[in-house]
Amino acid sequence: MALPRSFKDHMFLFLKGLGMGAANKVPGVSGGIVAFVGGFYEEFIYALKKVNKKAFFLLISGRFKSLYQYINGPFLSVLLFGMLVSYFSVSKILDFLLFSYERYVWAGFFGMILGSIYYISKQFKSWNRQTILWGIIGLIIGVGISFLNPAKQNDHLLFVFFCGMVSVSGMTLPGLSGSFILMLMGNYVLLLVDSVNALYDTFSEMIKGDFSFICNVKRIRTLKILGVFTLGSTTGLVSLSHIISFVLKRFNAITTVVIIGFITGSLGVVWPWKKTIYKTNSLGEIILDSNSNKVVLNYHRYIPNFDTSDTWWAIFWMGIGLLFLMILEKYGNREKK
Repeated sequence: MALPRSFKDHMFLFLKGLGMGAANKVPGVSGGIVAFVGGFYEEFIYALKKVNKKAFFLLISGRFKSLYQYINGPFLSVLLFGMLVSYFSVSKILDFLLFSYERYVWAGFFGMILGSIYYISKQFKSWNRQTILWGIIGLIIGVGISFLNPAKQNDHLLFVFFCGMVSVSGMTLPGLSGSFILMLMGNYVLLLVDSVNALYDTFSEMIKGDFSFICNVKRIRTLKILGVFTLGSTTGLVSLSHIISFVLKRFNAITTVVIIGFITGSLGVVWPWKKTIYKTNSLGEIILDSNSNKVVLNYHRYIPNFDTSDTWWAIFWMGIGLLFLMILEKYGNREKK
């Protein structure tokens, strides 16, 4: 795929970044799916792989133009900028929709994941006993991860750095949701809600000329946590891209079929008909974390009642999600030509 040069190309790439950023924030949804189906997954991985020793030497020698071209800057910068903007715009809207129309949002993502499974499976031409076995292994791991119980919140900076490295898997491994991994590690609310909101509030106050946050110990601590998390995410993104590019070259068929298994296994996370089970004490009272958020224990999934309009609306939004994937697939295929 040629490097994007026109304004239209850059705008589409920016929108893809918005999509990846929003998907990465939803537990059970992988931003890597957007890249995979959108037709730019391998370019994304190989661009990240270019952040290496040669890139470092170009940086310290002041050859910024050469560095920009070497790491595929025109592609990578626009995509990452879209993802960054998403965390402060699309993600805010997504938070509201999840709060107000949770079931329909999950239904939309369920349809998108179904569409991605169909799309990737259709493109895969190397089905045999070995790949089927690896696909089943990927499915088992995906299902197993989906039903794990979340851990307690932990704001130790070393653990936060590790969370950053692990959570970025959602961008580099389609089907493995980084945000859901954060939920399992107990730090989803801390790192993707409280920290991001703290940064948003800080910027808003600074624009108004209000710097009182400097004296806010809790805010400064939260911003420090976000900084360490970002550093961990950057480290993980670069290191994982090198590993994945190697695996894609050596074991492309096996990698693809494991991804199909992962994505299929993640359907349990985004199943629309589920009830959140919160952690309670011996008196039956819901336990809150240090930031007064309810501690999620797991989900109770159930078969919907087809006699209610709510169920059919959810199925409608599944169809919308599936349609969105079809449009994304069509555009991705056109870009590859």
